[in-house]
Amino acid sequence: MPHIDLNSDVGESFGNWTLGDDAAILRTVSSANIACGFHAGDPLTIRATATEAVRNDVVIGAHIGYRDLAGFGRRHLECSPDELAADVLYQLGALEGIAGAVGSQIRYVKPHGALYHSMISHTGHAHAVIDTIAEYKESTGRDLPVLLLPGSVALDYAAEAGLRGVSEAFADRNYNPDGTLVSRREPDAVLHDNDQVVENMLRLAEESVLVARDGTRIETQAESICTHGDTTGAVAMAQAVRSSLENAGVEIRSFV
Repeated sequence: MPHIDLNSDVGESFGNWTLGDDAAILRTVSSANIACGFHAGDPLTIRATATEAVRNDVVIGAHIGYRDLAGFGRRHLECSPDELAADVLYQLGALEGIAGAVGSQIRYVKPHGALYHSMISHTGHAHAVIDTIAEYKESTGRDLPVLLLPGSVALDYAAEAGLRGVSEAFADRNYNPDGTLVSRREPDAVLHDNDQVVENMLRLAEESVLVARDGTRIETQAESICTHGDTTGAVAMAQAVRSSLENAGVEIRSFV
């Protein structure tokens, strides 16, 4: 694998509540999934994060989610497809306006939390999100690739809509044998051992394989690696992943 993207969820503070060290993360990754205000991210935080991304030459992506500030976007909401489509469009417009004001633009989309997982198999919500991004492309003339978990029905919908679907792997998450992520309700969902994380990501780069928590080998073709900005020790983990990949001859660069 000559190159791969390293992305992180950022801009997820809200008001007086601070989450993560975005400035440090943005010195390490190549793509920034910036919260758009629905699961996290107030306007001041969004602007500051977008400004920092521009300063570090990091590509900006819209980290869209369910309208769920109280649950940090990690609760599935049974909203109608029309409501979800409008919410997605609102979030794209909000981040596009702020990114433009600081000299950039949104270049891709990554669903957050429960919405991301819903788009694995929830046909109504997957279609609502993908169709909205396709409409955005038609109105602006700009392609916005969509970051998704391998095996998601949304990847098929993206291809049908003429959008680029980008498969990603998670550095700091444990996997089930079927390639889905272990639920955050379970104690081993998040990985904290940097040596284990580095070993996993080197295996991904060299063999296109992830290992599930029961030892099952999962073949995958990921174009991007995510390190969550809210994970304990997130900065050190992201730096360790980047350094190990670069030392192995893998260039870190955005998929766009």
